[in-house]
Amino acid sequence: MTVTLTFLCATAPAPLTDTRLGDGPQSKRAVRAAAAAIAALPPHSLAVRAPSTRCALTAYSLGLDTTPEPGLRDLDYGKWYGSTVGDIVADDPFGLSAWLTDPDATPHGGESVRELCRRTAHWLSSVPTDAGHVLAVTEPAIIRASLVHAMAAPARAFWHLDVPSSVLSLTSRGDRWSWSTRLGYIAPVQRWPSDVERSPADRIDRDESLVSLRS
Repeated sequence: MTVTLTFLCATAPAPLTDTRLGDGPQSKRAVRAAAAAIAALPPHSLAVRAPSTRCALTAYSLGLDTTPEPGLRDLDYGKWYGSTVGDIVADDPFGLSAWLTDPDATPHGGESVRELCRRTAHWLSSVPTDAGHVLAVTEPAIIRASLVHAMAAPARAFWHLDVPSSVLSLTSRGDRWSWSTRLGYIAPVQRWPSDVERSPADRIDRDESLVSLRS
């Protein structure tokens, strides 16, 4: 049987250094982006959402009747929760550089990118084969991790996927997931030729210009 899982991102793109890690209220920009994306949503038989306030408000503002799904919770940012990326650049530049380049790094004491990818893959495997069309209102980190799984990409590809506020669909026929987008794109970012002998500050500058952090 075919299962289609459509993700609706609950956040809108923002400048990297202004991005605040963790939950929070919707921005007006996010509300507008979600309202624009709603027209692209296909009919669904089941609607779920991440348990965050942000995702609950997104679903409510769009008139969606959703069920909280713990497996869709955002990455655990540990001691960085509530901080902006700009704050972390100032306070822990080496930790931020490691986090953006090593999927096993946990400088914040929370969840690693690899652990998030494994958790998300486990949740994807738990979606019933007879679920039909499922809508999930969730966090950008979950969408990236789902793409890593669907593309059979290594965990280190996580930060090399740019996920704007858009509608992303994954389809499974029982063996593997494939993906497509509406009102958006999934684009790998370019890389510097080498990180060898680059300082953490150089890497952060590179990441700020090339890596989209929407969480």
